[in-house]
Amino acid sequence: MKWINAVFLAGLVTAGYAGGKKEGEKHNVLTKKEAKAGWVLLFDGKTTNGWHNYLKKGVSGWMVMNGELMTEGRSGDIVTDAEFGNFEITVDWKIKEKGNSGIFYYIVEDPANKRMYESGPEFQIIDNKNYPQKLEPNQVTGSASDVLPPSGDYTKPVGEWNSTRIIVKNGKAEHWLNGKKILSYDLESDAWKEAVKKSKFAPLNYTKTRSGRIGLQDHGNFVAYRNVKLRKLD
Repeated sequence: MKWINAVFLAGLVTAGYAGGKKEGEKHNVLTKKEAKAGWVLLFDGKTTNGWHNYLKKGVSGWMVMNGELMTEGRSGDIVTDAEFGNFEITVDWKIKEKGNSGIFYYIVEDPANKRMYESGPEFQIIDNKNYPQKLEPNQVTGSASDVLPPSGDYTKPVGEWNSTRIIVKNGKAEHWLNGKKILSYDLESDAWKEAVKKSKFAPLNYTKTRSGRIGLQDHGNFVAYRNVKLRKLD
């Protein structure tokens, strides 16, 4: 993590890890330390404010229930109204058996990109054990979907909450799952570009920018999110 400066590392210590709250703690709120360190809520636990369906206005299909931003499927992907460059984001999520979803970043919302996955990389979320199709190593939870595999499977049993953390700074990215760093990559590197060429994203306008929207995927299955927090690293 040499690319993360000392100020950022110090911030992690003083702010605490902004994800994976302990049982009994309140959700969708910021502690004083988090707020001081620059964290903001992307989901307030009550409304869909700050989000909209990809290439549409407002949010339809997705619901807020019991402090969870959720869909049963067939609601369409949602993206943030705001765009972000260098950032750290933490998200709690859960799926059901055979579920599939994902957290995207650097989404370029343009009619030329019919779906958000055409432009932005994905932190894959999927039922590793029960998904009805065979999964390749670069398709399991925590992968940069269809591009690079994670180092291992640290998912909790289906139906339980998992905590994801994504850090992106100056093109360098890290994927964390339940407190474990499982993948790091450089969007500017030859290794990344070669992996993309071998993926389904090769012919698309994929990871061409270093800023964009955050997205939550509706892949036709139930998924719920909470504690969606972000801080800029500029």
